[in-house]
Amino acid sequence: MSSTTASDLEFVVRTIAQTAVDNEREFSELDAVVGDGDFGFSLARGFEIVIADWDSFDRSSPSTFLKKIALVISKRVGGTSGPLWGTAFLRAAGALGDKTELTAEDAVAVLRAAAEGIKARGRSDLGDKTLLDALIPMTDALEKEIHAGDDPANTSAGLARIAATAARTAADATSTMQAMRGRPSYTGERSIGSPDAGAVAIAVMAERIADEWAARG
Repeated sequence: MSSTTASDLEFVVRTIAQTAVDNEREFSELDAVVGDGDFGFSLARGFEIVIADWDSFDRSSPSTFLKKIALVISKRVGGTSGPLWGTAFLRAAGALGDKTELTAEDAVAVLRAAAEGIKARGRSDLGDKTLLDALIPMTDALEKEIHAGDDPANTSAGLARIAATAARTAADATSTMQAMRGRPSYTGERSIGSPDAGAVAIAVMAERIADEWAARG
């Protein structure tokens, strides 16, 4: 069974932040198809602060670290993304409690908690054409693989790749959905035919984590 560490958690968060900054234009262009086009911009502005303040975050525990990230995101990411992503990180922190040593199961717990937080804050669920439509299937695939036993793929790098593959497949599948939440929902059936920007962001982030995890050796 694969395990994870506080340094792994920091690697994941840092990679998410850098991916948001690096893909600002792509995420905004995708959002502009049926939304207001500010998703990439808003996300990048918040995660720029995360990167800039990286060395100052309290690392006394994984939970404390995630709470600090949540605070920055909530304050600095504009639009609806700030509350949603901030809540996701805050709920993720709560899932870890006072743990200092983390396991692969904790990674699943963190993702589940984040998804539940987004559900509650955004009043959305699987099938509404939001980032949940990539996040939840990704989490399901990860949990299934962890519980599969001593599979050769059940290493940190292998699990990261499985999560990324599931996220991409799920994100692509949002193209056939009609948006039920947020500004894209105002366009009705015109939202069908393009993937959800938030779901694609989850996939791109997961793919970069998998790529760079493998490169860590």
